[in-house]
Amino acid sequence: MSLPHRKQIKDLFEGLLGRDVAVGDGSPVTLETPRPVVATYVDDAHRLTTVVLMDQALAAYAGAALALVPKGAAEDAIADKMLPPNLFENSAELLNVLAAPIGEASGVHQRLLETYAPSDSVPPQVEAHGATLGAREDVELDIAGYGRGALSVVVVA
Repeated sequence: MSLPHRKQIKDLFEGLLGRDVAVGDGSPVTLETPRPVVATYVDDAHRLTTVVLMDQALAAYAGAALALVPKGAAEDAIADKMLPPNLFENSAELLNVLAAPIGEASGVHQRLLETYAPSDSVPPQVEAHGATLGAREDVELDIAGYGRGALSVVVVA
């Protein structure tokens, strides 16, 4: 199964946020504190295919940019290491739409199964897949007018 290209990720974020987004190399997002937003995707047979981790900075900035919330609210969330429900819901919506480029890259229809907030317990199987160093794309996204954060897309073998 293939990973979405960086251009697909960039285009998705730019299209939904209505802002320029720069994409570059990133480090793997981990499940350490501050915990990321985690999303799981399944195919039509309901098999887990992909795990995506969005660090708290990207979740806050992207969530704020999506709803035109001032940058300061995202910065406060990052400083407090707490993602407010409205920013989580907005970042979860971005992750829902990310199913399309994941499916396009893999050639298999994908849908979002679950999104876990930083305060949620993540199943051990999902944690293990998220930590896999194999087939993954780790990027840093810089949202114009807001800030930067990291995203990791991990293919489940």
